[in-house]
Amino acid sequence: MTPKALQEGHARDVANRLPITISVMLATIMISLDTTIANVALPHIQGSVSASTDQITWVLTSYIVASTIMTPLTGFLTERMGRKMVLIVSIIGFTAASMLCGVAQNLVEIVLFRLLQGLFGAALIPLSQAVLLDINPPERHGQAMAVWGAGAVLGPLLGPGLGGWLTDNLDWRWVFFINLPIGVLAFCGVFFFLSEKKSSEKRKFDTLGFLALAIAIGAFQLMLDRGPSQDWFGSREIWVELIVAVIALWVFGVQLATAEKPFVARELLADGNFITCCLFGFFIGILLYSTLALLPPLMQTLLGYPVAFTGLVSMPRGLGSFIAMFAVGQLMGRMNIKLLLSIGLAISALSLWQMSHYNLEMDTTLLVTSGFLSGVGTGLIFVPLSTIAFAKVMPQHRAEGAGLFTLIRNIGSAAGISIMQALFVSGIEKHHAVLVEHARPDNPLYQAYAPNVFSTEAAMAAFNGVIGRQAAMLSYLDDFRLMLVITIACAPLILLMRTPKPGAKAANVSDH
Repeated sequence: MTPKALQEGHARDVANRLPITISVMLATIMISLDTTIANVALPHIQGSVSASTDQITWVLTSYIVASTIMTPLTGFLTERMGRKMVLIVSIIGFTAASMLCGVAQNLVEIVLFRLLQGLFGAALIPLSQAVLLDINPPERHGQAMAVWGAGAVLGPLLGPGLGGWLTDNLDWRWVFFINLPIGVLAFCGVFFFLSEKKSSEKRKFDTLGFLALAIAIGAFQLMLDRGPSQDWFGSREIWVELIVAVIALWVFGVQLATAEKPFVARELLADGNFITCCLFGFFIGILLYSTLALLPPLMQTLLGYPVAFTGLVSMPRGLGSFIAMFAVGQLMGRMNIKLLLSIGLAISALSLWQMSHYNLEMDTTLLVTSGFLSGVGTGLIFVPLSTIAFAKVMPQHRAEGAGLFTLIRNIGSAAGISIMQALFVSGIEKHHAVLVEHARPDNPLYQAYAPNVFSTEAAMAAFNGVIGRQAAMLSYLDDFRLMLVITIACAPLILLMRTPKPGAKAANVSDH
């Protein structure tokens, strides 16, 4: 497109800032909501499609992995097709895939349709971020990222509550059908109000770089998903997947360093601030999505909460995030951004410390308090991190940069869910073995306090169930403690970040 056409389109977008913001935020909420809305419905989906405990997590990770693989294509597709066309195709494809998920009859179908959701929805998060940056002047980027962050974070935080209500009052299939009205509204807004924007310079597609990155991500995630059921490195399959991932990553690195036009622009990788924020975002992905994947099964299977009540108890997390998002938008120009980020990380650490003190006899107070603090911490982290990450990224690299930023966070999310789930399963076996070590009829403590435990097979089965619940809770606590350690270990990365100067002016879209 010519510079004049770009300027005219930009002027129209600025004039239509409100409807464009609403439209892209609807798309953002729809995508981010789908990362967790199915969490509380997993036990119902598992029974409906006859899946095992480790298989049902594919419903979550298949979506994230597909989205992760396709996210880096955002910049290239935007250059070739234009951002408006990519947004429209993505919204239509994602909405249609959601409907297919809702009518799936078996595990293969729902995993396949979740893959399609991830493929079509991959571009929506980074493009919505890039659009908001484009239609707002540099001095309003902090507020724009607060609005975007509200959608990107509130979706996964409110997902369990909405998913629980839909599952309990309607059916688990409605956690996917709910995307239809949101998708229609988002499509109408983008179609009628957003101008087209294509790059005048079209890069040659780096096929080798993309395939190498996609294979590396896919093999790595497959290794994590299959590891628990295949005895990890005692299995030849796991070794093959690891070797494939390492070789593919090496090929991608060589291609990145030597190709004339690599798949990922080297200008982004030369921005130390951007790379540091991406690394930080990787760990935030682990913490946010792993927690959201662990808590609903804990409440339903160990504490016996109904699915709707599980969603209700999860709601304070979304409230905390909303309050933090509103506050951070007001504080961005008044407080040091790194200080806000540090406070958010400290509050997240406090919430995980509280989670590490869960027990089977607790009431909802600790769940609500820790969830609210986790939401506040996430809200305080998300917006400053996005603002710092794109402080020095030029407008022509925003779509690609947003794609890479989302890619790395999604890798952390998918890896975190798989790793924490694997540690949880192995932890149950470990703790169960320790707890039953002294559970023998000749143990005087059992003779004194529980003499009837070994009297009948039914009594022993009930006793084993009690031990199993205790072992599961201890395994959950191990996961929360590990995430607490990861949170604390992230703190030094903040020192490496460089905040944008108050008077600095970023290049606007009209500059090119």
